[in-house]
Order: sequence, then C-alpha cells, then structure tokens
Amino acid sequence: MEPSPPRKVHSVLFMCAHNAVRSPMAEAMAKHFFGRSIYVQSAGARRGEVDPFALAVLEEIGIDAHKHRPKSVQELEEWEGLNFDLIISLSPEAHHKALDLTRTLAAEVEYWPTPDPTLTQGSREQVLDAYRGVRDGLMRRIKDRLKT
Repeated sequence: MEPSPPRKVHSVLFMCAHNAVRSPMAEAMAKHFFGRSIYVQSAGARRGEVDPFALAVLEEIGIDAHKHRPKSVQELEEWEGLNFDLIISLSPEAHHKALDLTRTLAAEVEYWPTPDPTLTQGSREQVLDAYRGVRDGLMRRIKDRLKT
C-alpha cells in the first residue's frame, strides 16, 4: 500500500531556533510563492535578531524580507494563536518545541533538518555561499511541499 499524499496545506508555521535565519527565509519564500493561497508565519523557539546575510541572499532572488521582525513561538501564540495545519521545524531545538506544541494542537509536524549557515567560517563569499545553499534547499522543499 502506497503512503497517502500529503494533505493540502492552508496554513504553515516555519520554526527554527531564533527566527533569525532559516525560518524567516522559509517564511519569505513561502509567502512569495504561495502567499495568496496559504497563510504563512515563522517563529523561533527563542527570539533572536534578523541576520543580514539571510536578507542579502533573499534579495538576490528578488525577495525583500527587511520588514521581518523575529518572534518566539510564545509571542506568536499570544498575538494570534497557533492555528496551523502544518508546522515545519528546521532545527533540532525547534523540532522538540513543535512536537511539544502538538500535545495541544492538531497540527502535522515535519522536520526538515537544515544546516545553520551562521556556523560557517571563511571569507564573506564562503559565508554567503552557505546561506545560498540553505536558501536554495529550502526553496526546493517549499515549492515541492506547498504546491497546490
């Protein structure tokens, strides 16, 4: 018996550790490609500061995410609640938090292990290449998973 195809997603939450690199990139790209048909948000297990390299590599593909303000899952829950069909966690810390949330939420959780480009050392171009790799990997997965 073949596994059933994933359900149509109406709302998605991308989560990472600080809502500073991976989840804001995923949110911006998902909004860019699917924002008319899917409600998209992002949050971190904890709140950090937006990473300028993340913004730069999004700009390279024509996506402006400068208005993004990092938020924690707790802040998001207080502001608007957590009514999502799908939670996509991008870091181990976020995945544990997402699984904890599903004790009280009827959301599907998917774990997309995504490298943390902030750990890359080297020249500016080497660091940017690491961010581009994360961006491109997330973009492929987002387009594949959220297509209608």
